[in-house]
Amino acid sequence: MSGRRTETLPEHYFAEIYASDPDPWRFTSSAYEADKYDATLRALPRTRYENALEVGCSIGVFTRALAPRCGALTALDVAQAALDAAQTRCAEYPQVRFVRGAVPEVWPEGRFDLIVFGEMLYFLSPADLARLVARVEASLEPGGDCVLVHWLGETDYPLSGDAAAEGFITGTAPFCRVLPGLRTEAYRLDVLRRADGP
Repeated sequence: MSGRRTETLPEHYFAEIYASDPDPWRFTSSAYEADKYDATLRALPRTRYENALEVGCSIGVFTRALAPRCGALTALDVAQAALDAAQTRCAEYPQVRFVRGAVPEVWPEGRFDLIVFGEMLYFLSPADLARLVARVEASLEPGGDCVLVHWLGETDYPLSGDAAAEGFITGTAPFCRVLPGLRTEAYRLDVLRRADGP
């Protein structure tokens, strides 16, 4: 696609989107989103995770669905308006904490046995995607799982859904192996497991 952006999308891009629409991607009403969330939960290799991280939680619709399967869940997003909505939506789950910031610059402390990237890797430049892989390598527990979900339609984002997922998979190849995933006409769902170390 011509006109693809070359730099990671800036924070104000997302702030402006949420300022004009509190649910810009129809997370609460879209059949596509409901199907994708259901498929993502089914694709998780384990029924329970001790310490999970969701990058790009937006307004918290998937966060709320994931929370019962996590001892602790950190949900991160770049847009404060989205985080405010997510916090309200997940109020009944005290194990969920929220962090505002843009990856790879901002990354929560700790070690995680699950990291979920929901439709956000393609917002990053190739250089920032590589930096993000280094963040994952430093914080994903041995045997921990990583789940990527990306829409496959045309965008002007720095990376396509396929390029984002394949770039991440290639970058994590020294320490992760690919588990069975899913590809539909609309999106791809990739599951990786940390396979190096003890």
